[in-house]
Amino acid sequence: MRRILSIVFLLFVAKFAVAGPEEPWSLSTDKEGIRVYTRHIADSKIKAIKVECTFNASAAQLVAVLMDIKTCSEWVYHTKSATIIKQVSPSDIYYYSEVNIPWPVHNRDFVAHLKVTQDPKTKIVTIDAPVISNMVPAKDGIVRVENSTGRWVITPVDSNHVSIVYTLHLDPGGSVPAWLINMFAAQGPTESFKGLKKQLQKPAYRDVKLAYVQ
Repeated sequence: MRRILSIVFLLFVAKFAVAGPEEPWSLSTDKEGIRVYTRHIADSKIKAIKVECTFNASAAQLVAVLMDIKTCSEWVYHTKSATIIKQVSPSDIYYYSEVNIPWPVHNRDFVAHLKVTQDPKTKIVTIDAPVISNMVPAKDGIVRVENSTGRWVITPVDSNHVSIVYTLHLDPGGSVPAWLINMFAAQGPTESFKGLKKQLQKPAYRDVKLAYVQ
């Protein structure tokens, strides 16, 4: 059950919640430099999460990994598949993903809109990604995630390091009790960020350049 609930609250790459004026963040775990916080959100039984860390990478490298949708299953916790369904531009995409969850809980799926922007002065990169409804028909036996919002904020520390703040609030849908989801909310994000750290080390991203991220 612990494994199932961790997957239910995993890092859906496309959803990152912007924290409101609710209660302060509470540190849940701090492992390998990956700090995961949780907080209660008004009018929701599901806690929001925030992940903070610093990685040895450039902003362009990190964005390249996040926008490389076809490789999500290599590092995002229990992602079964991920496919771009519409590309507006290299920095603006819609994609569909299915999350593999062990029986007896049904798999989840979602459609997310990823859009990258960068402040020309500070060079801080922001990736917003709301879940989008009605772009892909619902599938039998899979629970559609309808409510999820969030954000990545990527701040260059120097030419080889970035500071990351990732915030997420989602309702995974279905009948899994909120208190069980909250109990294991930190494990999915922690495992995904460990995977992200390894993914950044792959040769495909070593010298990557992006026209929309300086």
